[in-house]
Amino acid sequence: QLQLVESGGDLVQPGESLRLSCVASGSLRWINMGWYREAPGKRRELVAALGADGRTDYADAVKGRFTISKDNSKNTLYLQMNSLKPEDTAVYYCNTEVGLWPWGQGTQVTVTS
Repeated sequence: QLQLVESGGDLVQPGESLRLSCVASGSLRWINMGWYREAPGKRRELVAALGADGRTDYADAVKGRFTISKDNSKNTLYLQMNSLKPEDTAVYYCNTEVGLWPWGQGTQVTVTS
């Protein structure tokens, strides 16, 4: 298992963009990874997944607006978030696609006018 550190969250207005980063303590090259979010009063949910083979999958709520990617040379996972909505407000975490590793501290994304 690796240690994960998320960053990039911020307070933004609806329609704006953010890019989240997740730096791992080791290689992500052969790992199926995901971005999760946990909104107040709601369960943590998987919003984007990136397989080691390059396949991607997105929750319906973010499809067409979020893009997951990875830089293997930097052991870093990214989540590009465009056209942000207030309902995207949450703490965002990265982990394996099935949440096997210890959770990081997450990064707060707040979307409000």
